[in-house]
Amino acid sequence: MHVQEWLETIPAVSIYLLVGVVIGLESLGIPLPGEIILVSSALLASQHGDIDPVVLGACASAGAIIGDSIGYAIGRRGGRPLLAWLGGRFPKHFGEPQIALAERSFTKWGVWAVFFGRFVALLRIFAGPLAGVLRMPYWKFLIANVLGGIVWAGGTTAVIYSVGVVAEAWLKRFSWLGLLAAVLIGVTSMLVLKNRAKKAAEQADRTVSAPEPDAVPAAD
Repeated sequence: MHVQEWLETIPAVSIYLLVGVVIGLESLGIPLPGEIILVSSALLASQHGDIDPVVLGACASAGAIIGDSIGYAIGRRGGRPLLAWLGGRFPKHFGEPQIALAERSFTKWGVWAVFFGRFVALLRIFAGPLAGVLRMPYWKFLIANVLGGIVWAGGTTAVIYSVGVVAEAWLKRFSWLGLLAAVLIGVTSMLVLKNRAKKAAEQADRTVSAPEPDAVPAAD
């Protein structure tokens, strides 16, 4: 059973809670498919009137903000040993290469890594705990966390919901085509964003890791 087919079997209140909890746990640092759950729920809201997209977006935003804040507190308390422990338990997500890339992104972009990290799966998991480990001032983290959570969760919900509604209106006689079009457009948009974010991260990686030119000896 696909995610959306499964979501159709549960009541709206449970969907709100599910979206908030899954995104919250993902933001806390647990590798979960928060983005897939959010997109599937927003598409479902565009097809069923009993799911309010505003409430859905608010629950997703709340989960993102609260989860990141808890992750920050855990990272600040656990420090480097926490990252080492996570690397042993989840090597595909918290291995040394992933941690190094995330740290370089934080070094390059600072607080903006928390904001834009919402749109990148790897940084979405790392942002809260790593900001705590690196001792980022909490007030800076909180501002980026709140703004990033609202823009990512609320924006994703609004875009996917709108695409679903428009697609259904245009292709009312072929509702399955409308759903397929919405999925393709939504996935394409996310891939474009992720590709741009990946290129930006690679550029930051090259900038940070590039060796400095040897100093020219002074003339006698």
